[in-house]
Amino acid sequence: MPLRPLPSRGVVVSPVLRKAALVAACLAALAPATASAEAGALPAAPDDRTLQSEIDAFVRSEGGPPGVIAVLRDGGKSRVLRAGVADVRTGREPRPHDHMRIASVAKAFSGAVALTLVNSGDLALDDTLRERLPRLPRAWGSVTLRQLLNHTSGLPDYTEAPSFRDAVTADPRRHFDSRRLLDHVADQPLNFKPGSRYRYSNSDNIAVALMAEAVTGTTYEHLLAELVYRPLGLRDTTLPQGYRLPEPYLHGYDVSGPGEPEDISEVLSASGVWASGGIVSTPADLSRFIRGYAGGELYGGKVVREQRRWVKGASEPAGPGRNTAGLGIFRYATRCGAVLGHTGNFPGYTQLAAATPDGRRSLTFSVTTQINKTLAPEQLKRLRAIEEDFVCAVLKKGR
Repeated sequence: MPLRPLPSRGVVVSPVLRKAALVAACLAALAPATASAEAGALPAAPDDRTLQSEIDAFVRSEGGPPGVIAVLRDGGKSRVLRAGVADVRTGREPRPHDHMRIASVAKAFSGAVALTLVNSGDLALDDTLRERLPRLPRAWGSVTLRQLLNHTSGLPDYTEAPSFRDAVTADPRRHFDSRRLLDHVADQPLNFKPGSRYRYSNSDNIAVALMAEAVTGTTYEHLLAELVYRPLGLRDTTLPQGYRLPEPYLHGYDVSGPGEPEDISEVLSASGVWASGGIVSTPADLSRFIRGYAGGELYGGKVVREQRRWVKGASEPAGPGRNTAGLGIFRYATRCGAVLGHTGNFPGYTQLAAATPDGRRSLTFSVTTQINKTLAPEQLKRLRAIEEDFVCAVLKKGR
């Protein structure tokens, strides 16, 4: 598809960014990356000096991110490793309370809302789109909440629709009606019989949020505040509609062109990804969230067991180790053991948030450029290897 120039509106937009905004950064479905190879464990987990050397080298590498910040938690103890800068212009270092786009980690938040409503009896995992959202196409009617949450629904991905891409091309900062995003694919049938296979789709979590609104009669933003932010103590997490980021923030960059990295932190409107990828948070808040979410703090054991019924499938981009999919969460089986969480990808940002199944130990790993299988396959391979070492450090097991 030919790409029309994007209006800059005060922001320099490169041809590479045009492609990223339309193809990768619209969060289109990507084929899962291959799992990392198994390796024999050594007696000790990677120490902080080793981890620091890895991220320092990553930042200095060709096509590497301008900044990295990782928060590792063990019970009440926290340590922060960082490399590079949060802002190329000022040289300021990344900090745990810097705001950032968490990209598809937002899908874990929609999982948290939906499963909390399942726990309270307002929703059931077998509820269908026909029952809860009858305005959606009849052909989608048999899709269940469970299938939306584990990406086996077959819903066509609205971010791949020409009408959506054309709208983003014409105005990257356009304000979309987030509740009408699925209209872009309303004329399309399901990609496959619901439940028969896995395919990551950004449409799934839009439908999840709409189902939550339908059964509660309140906005998804209010549900996030009441069911997730407040119980988990998140103070700096929001779901905006615009393109602005609150200060201070980790600046996100396009590093693919010649010359200096290009700041693209505020190029795209969050309204076009909403429940699928629009949340803004901080490394500190994301740490609190993933410990509570992976640890099952928000709902009872029966719901947790349903959430952890794993099917074959990877997050986008793929996380460390071998990936399998649950309900709004992924299992990352590394050489040192397994953690539960989610990854995310957005222009200027790549994210991993993961924790042990009891929520005691956690890792958030935030990178200030977009790295995925389509745009930077070799960098993704390197990133996953680094993430795996950080998981080993969190689990205190050998390399």
